[in-house]
Amino acid sequence: MKMTMTLLFSFFISLSSPAWAAEPDVPSVDEIVSQANIMAYYQGRDGKSTVSMKITDKNDNVRTREFIILRKNDQPGGDQKYFVYFLQPPDVRKMVFMVHKHVAADKDDDRWLYLPSLDLVNRIAASDKRTSFVGSDFLYEDVSGRGLEEDRHELIEVTDESFVVKNVPKNPESVEFAYFTVTIDRTTYMPMKMEYFDKHDKLYRTIESRTVKNIKAEEDGEEVEYPTVTESVVKDLRTGSTTEMIFSKVQYNIGIEDSIFTERYLRRPPREAMR
Repeated sequence: MKMTMTLLFSFFISLSSPAWAAEPDVPSVDEIVSQANIMAYYQGRDGKSTVSMKITDKNDNVRTREFIILRKNDQPGGDQKYFVYFLQPPDVRKMVFMVHKHVAADKDDDRWLYLPSLDLVNRIAASDKRTSFVGSDFLYEDVSGRGLEEDRHELIEVTDESFVVKNVPKNPESVEFAYFTVTIDRTTYMPMKMEYFDKHDKLYRTIESRTVKNIKAEEDGEEVEYPTVTESVVKDLRTGSTTEMIFSKVQYNIGIEDSIFTERYLRRPPREAMR
């Protein structure tokens, strides 16, 4: 009888465990999200690219943005700095968005926005990080990434090609979503699709990496390749609006100076940020 109960217990445990739990090459969910975060935001010591943005509303009206983005890591997976300089259209030309990203759970990111038409520097409050980035469907938080400690992570699906992770906010009152899922390429660990669900479990927003290319760079005297998203699109299913971003002239490990990421350069960006 004791043996029978033991076998029954083992049988029910096996039914409740996901099929991939016994796979030796499936990392823990913490390892998966950590590596995906590195791939999405931390490759190389620093990086630079030109970004073309196209915003299309439900009536097919189109607006465009073009900007240069600089990024520098304090350390992989740690604090970072971002500097975004807008080239066009004329109404946003010379506008600058800067981020000092902090990964500590008890410290909010610092964000600044310089408005040349008013010659005004605004601090973006932590409560505004999930608002529209320059009128697009991307949010301020999308630019530099969401802190891993802000969510609880659960591996909900494993296929031959990908991992799917469900992320539930620890502070649900601070965000507009109930949870979001991320589909992560199993080979490169690049996040390929994010789906956001509201409090009624309804999908309302998606972000998709449409094109990934290997970008050559030099690291410690050797040539390396960084898998890089060069085309992404976000869709707001509630408004019918879509924003596409194309990344070009992508460079890594170019020796960006820390001094660029200071308030003094918001009004007078250095040459590296403008071309």
